[in-house]
Amino acid sequence: MKKILIIVTAFLSLSQLIAQNFSGDIEFKYATQKDTTVNIYIVKNKMVKLDQYGKKGNVEGSFLFDLAANEVKFLNPKRKLWGMQKSETPQVIRGTCLVTKGGSKTILNIKCTEYIVKNVEENTVITYWIAEGKYPFFAPLVKLWNRKDKQSIYFGQIKPLPEGSMPLLSEERQLTDNKLLTRLEVTKFVNSAPADASFAIPEGYTKFDQ
Repeated sequence: MKKILIIVTAFLSLSQLIAQNFSGDIEFKYATQKDTTVNIYIVKNKMVKLDQYGKKGNVEGSFLFDLAANEVKFLNPKRKLWGMQKSETPQVIRGTCLVTKGGSKTILNIKCTEYIVKNVEENTVITYWIAEGKYPFFAPLVKLWNRKDKQSIYFGQIKPLPEGSMPLLSEERQLTDNKLLTRLEVTKFVNSAPADASFAIPEGYTKFDQ
């Protein structure tokens, strides 16, 4: 009886561990026709830090997302400044976005589902390979940041979006000639428990009032 209890307890503990939301670092590359940049998300509950790296491997800028307070702060390491990031005016989509769900494939040992968002009037199609369940920070972050790039805008057109979804790979192409415009790819996960200090304004930084 004790052995059965131990096995059941171990199974439940493993199930709970698997079900946990992601905490740690997510490294990804963002490629355009002109350049490729490396960025890292540092994630802990409803706090996210985004570090943007330059070609020399140094952090050129960072954003701090407080998803509970709906606030975004920017950090400028070179000038040692920080400030509140103002939300941009939402981009208006011309025409209609048609969303279709495709097959599945494994990326970084994670099962991903294909979603294709197509807009004929904007001559754009974006294919997302989306992992589900463990990344509840991502959709609220995209909505809060409110960027005007099509990768962000078209992601918001996938409805209903499965709980905890995040694309591990997405490609933006022109419809007319299938020309690749932008590519976002997750390259590494580091499961960890980031320190609270990772989401604080560094010492010596001055607030910049816009």
